[in-house]
Amino acid sequence: MRTIIFIGLNKSGSSREAVKAANELGYYTVVFTNQEKQIQQRSEYKDVHQLTLVDLSNIEEIIKQIERILNRGNEIMIITSFVAKFVQTASMLADIYCENYLSTEALAIMENKEKTRLFFTNQSFTPSFTLLTKDMSMPYDLAYQKVKFPVVAKCATSTGSKDVIFAENMRQLEKNVNKLRSNNPSETIIIEEYVEGDQYLVEVLVSNWMILIGAVIKQEITKGKRFIVTGYGVLAEVPRHLEASLLDLIETIVSSLEFQNGAFHLELRLTEDGWKLIEINPRISGGAMNKMIHAAFGYSLVEETLKLLIGEIPSLVKVRNHYVFTQYVILENKGILEQVTGKGRAAATPGVEEVYVKPKRGTYVTPPLSMGQRYAYVIAKGDTLEEAENSAKQAANEITFHLRRE
Repeated sequence: MRTIIFIGLNKSGSSREAVKAANELGYYTVVFTNQEKQIQQRSEYKDVHQLTLVDLSNIEEIIKQIERILNRGNEIMIITSFVAKFVQTASMLADIYCENYLSTEALAIMENKEKTRLFFTNQSFTPSFTLLTKDMSMPYDLAYQKVKFPVVAKCATSTGSKDVIFAENMRQLEKNVNKLRSNNPSETIIIEEYVEGDQYLVEVLVSNWMILIGAVIKQEITKGKRFIVTGYGVLAEVPRHLEASLLDLIETIVSSLEFQNGAFHLELRLTEDGWKLIEINPRISGGAMNKMIHAAFGYSLVEETLKLLIGEIPSLVKVRNHYVFTQYVILENKGILEQVTGKGRAAATPGVEEVYVKPKRGTYVTPPLSMGQRYAYVIAKGDTLEEAENSAKQAANEITFHLRRE
């Protein structure tokens, strides 16, 4: 059986969509998960042919499971991951067990924020930054490093905004560095200038050096204890000057990393001095990204990524062209979820494509400290970005989480 092995899986979002796409393409799907809850909820993963509990931090244990699959006679076509922290691991295993069209070395740079900053130090799109290694103490002389307040402190391996904290002065920075170090004592902390400007997310496929832009998305960010993206506006038409400058930047990244094949997304801010790279990740963005792109253009980015990984030529031909806005719902209070009301009214709002609520009754929910603590979203389309945004926000306002405080 022609088999695709996925390392890690989220219950919803792009990684889930990728497994469904593999199933629809006719492949035998194997998922190695480190979440016991997924094994307990096995009936909810009907498109996963084999779901196996594995310690994903133990490479030798993963290899044992792969060998068992090979011994059954399965033909492994791809070993991949659409989950942030397992992309490099999957590519390293693909180097051993199948034809890997990706560069594991390039993925390792993309996956680690410290390596990304160091690799692109001399590029104009890199913000001013300095590195605080585990043996360095605070207070730290930022003036010498030419980094001015306000700044952002982040861990090199952070994902989903979990370990990214804003600081306006040295007192806040010391407090935030201590907080990061208490959770990640051995990690390097990146301190970089806080960049002002509109933020964009750009989804990219590279097929034999050919660059395909899957979507350009304007982001809306809510700044509380963390930077949480709460709105995504998919641009049906990208202004020509923006598209040209984006292509120049992407070409620099692709050629510098010798990234012949693969998928990645960029988070960028458009400043008075041009684009500044906030981060790069070697996979499609998570959450509702694949669904919102499909609503806008009609193609599945995860499906085309799988084709690319198999060695086929991906196609991003638009079968429709809508502006799409996705509004996420975050909470201001914490407590036990008793019920969610307003889903029907939200779904009935003109222009709405999908309404999704993540937590079930009885779940403990909190204000967001990471992107994973966004608890619902609404996807809406329109003839303009403003129309799509208004529909999505109107519908999201109908959704109410009823909590029992503790």
